[in-house]
Amino acid sequence: MLNKLNQLNNLEILSCSSKEFERYGKVICGYDFNELVQYAEKNTNIPPSGNIYVGSVNEMEGISPLFSSLKNNFYGGMDVQIGYCNGNNSFLNGLEYHKSSEINVAVTDLILLLAKTTEIENNVLNSSLVKAFFLPKGTAVELFQTTMHFAPCKVTENGFKCIVILPKETNTEISLNEKEILTNEDKYLFKKNKWLLVHGDKQDLIAKGAFHGISGENLEVKF
Repeated sequence: MLNKLNQLNNLEILSCSSKEFERYGKVICGYDFNELVQYAEKNTNIPPSGNIYVGSVNEMEGISPLFSSLKNNFYGGMDVQIGYCNGNNSFLNGLEYHKSSEINVAVTDLILLLAKTTEIENNVLNSSLVKAFFLPKGTAVELFQTTMHFAPCKVTENGFKCIVILPKETNTEISLNEKEILTNEDKYLFKKNKWLLVHGDKQDLIAKGAFHGISGENLEVKF
């Protein structure tokens, strides 16, 4: 699959087990995500078009002892949420980050487009700095706090499914009208624990208050 994708794309696609991925995150070992993956396979849907994100699913969070282990061990006692992002995306479109690590578990094969917060200059990140990484089905990765990411990209016509684990209430609504701008970073704050820069192609998000901060090509993953 990885060789095929690299033949079809001008953008180099790397493995999440490669040395290059260590700048952005790491493959998670020691936790059993199999039951969670099986639930997502059977009980979550890929929409006919676009993407769907559900931040917290009670049934997924009820899977024991995984939820307790993630809360007490991986996140050091913080309250966490387990949800999913499924869809048909093939484009970069935007990049977000959180003040915490994020866990992604690939329910299908998928690609993550990633960059570093340190690569933002003068409120802009150029898409030429973005790296692509392939996650095989069943792979769980930690994305570091300083790693920018967004919706995965599909590698088949069937779309993608991805489990998303974050501190509780991340990506929930905040009142942007009451937001005080003290630093440049405050301009990117879009939802709770979510700082977002988007490409000019995403006028729908810009109209909702997202910060236009990605220049260059809106990268597309072909399959």
